Amino acid sequence: MATVTKTPERNTSQEEGMSKNPLQKRRMVVGTVVSDKMQKTIVVKVDRRVRHTLYKKYVEKSRRFKAHDENNEAKIGDQVQLVESRPLSREKRWVLQSILRRAGQAPEANV
Repeated sequence: MATVTKTPERNTSQEEGMSKNPLQKRRMVVGTVVSDKMQKTIVVKVDRRVRHTLYKKYVEKSRRFKAHDENNEAKIGDQVQLVESRPLSREKRWVLQSILRRAGQAPEANV
């Protein structure tokens, strides 16, 4: 008769919680700053291309997000990356993570 050895059970939820980076769960979006008139807040327009179900053509849809900009770094026309956060005000649920390209700056060419 074979003996079965039982391996000690691990608490995977506790171990996973410590090993995982909590920022990996958060959504990230890239968009263009359309307003920086508020204090510590920017309005970012995020565009996406969607294929029309009937006509099979691509249509560009956009959405505007209010994001927290602690140091008022982003200006109109900048391309920025936002990360989802806890609610900071009635409409503000995003935080500025980085400025990818400044307004008026030519995009880098990979030559």
